[in-house]
Amino acid sequence: MITLYGIPNCDTVKKARTWLADQQHDFAFHDFKKQGLDAATVQHWLAHLDWELLVNRKGTTWRGLPDERKAAVTDAASATALMLEFPSVIKRPVLQTAGACHVGFKPDQYSQIFDK
Repeated sequence: MITLYGIPNCDTVKKARTWLADQQHDFAFHDFKKQGLDAATVQHWLAHLDWELLVNRKGTTWRGLPDERKAAVTDAASATALMLEFPSVIKRPVLQTAGACHVGFKPDQYSQIFDK
């Protein structure tokens, strides 16, 4: 099963959803603002991805955090706590396939993922 995690109004998420639909890949979309996000999901991602890749330090959510909070994000545990409290700080989209997780969207990247 393929699950795409993100928020529907994110342009990159929209592009990923369109690409998946155009390529006729059956997938579930999980809106983590509306549907929430649990620790088990984040832990699964962290088994495949570095926490520094998941935390979007360029986004408005990160920039809006107090400096002390930003400085406290130093490892997977502190990053997990931040992502659960502020799902918008997660770089989007997160694509979860049967054997892997991927962050972001580029058509070439997705073509490589699904041509395997």
